[in-house]
Amino acid sequence: MSPLRQIVGLIVLLAVVFAVAGLGSLATSPNIPTWYAGLAKPSWNPPNWLFGPVWSVLYVCMATAAWLVWRKGGWAQARRALSLFALQLALNGAWSWLFFGLHRPGAAFVELVALLAAILATTIAFWGRSLAAGILMLPYLGWVAFASVLNFSIWRLNA
Repeated sequence: MSPLRQIVGLIVLLAVVFAVAGLGSLATSPNIPTWYAGLAKPSWNPPNWLFGPVWSVLYVCMATAAWLVWRKGGWAQARRALSLFALQLALNGAWSWLFFGLHRPGAAFVELVALLAAILATTIAFWGRSLAAGILMLPYLGWVAFASVLNFSIWRLNA
């Protein structure tokens, strides 16, 4: 695979991942100072300013992991792993709309459990194709596990 094709591949994956993030932020951003601010939250809830930088780093790691898997033979050889990646990415974007857009923390929690399973499956599939790709997915897996507990807590505190 040519170096130019590899660079274009990375740019495309970054663009796709950040496009999903952007779509999610359409539901998230307007609801943070209003609806979300009024929710009861656990004492260990991170400050709002932390979420943007953390998610930005995680999105770069996710896209880079997918790129590492893709560049080892393209779509044909990594179809299963990249299909799992696409699934978890879609679930990632849907969570913002369930939690923030529709104000449904309970439904968002159920969706997060599915997202966590999809991230785990993606991480395992990536690990089998590239150790570095698998490692790059671990912070995302950990953050979403934490987010699941946080989401559950917020749901229960506001039920």
